[in-house]
Amino acid sequence: MAQSKEKFATQVDSTVLAALRTLAKKEGRQLQALVTEALTDLLDKHARAQPRQHVMLAYLASHPQYGELYRKLAE
Repeated sequence: MAQSKEKFATQVDSTVLAALRTLAKKEGRQLQALVTEALTDLLDKHARAQPRQHVMLAYLASHPQYGELYRKLAE
């Protein structure tokens, strides 16, 4: 099943766009495929940058007992 695609317009630094076009040609891929890959990678990176909720809850629960240690480790 084909994925739906949507057109959008944006502006990119001309040097970045030239490098992207060169890479697309070198790899024999369409420019839109590289843009999609780059945007997907960016979204994945940002999703991983957020601490997982259960980890934060465990940290917050441990803070009353280990808060002083955390402060010393941060120095």
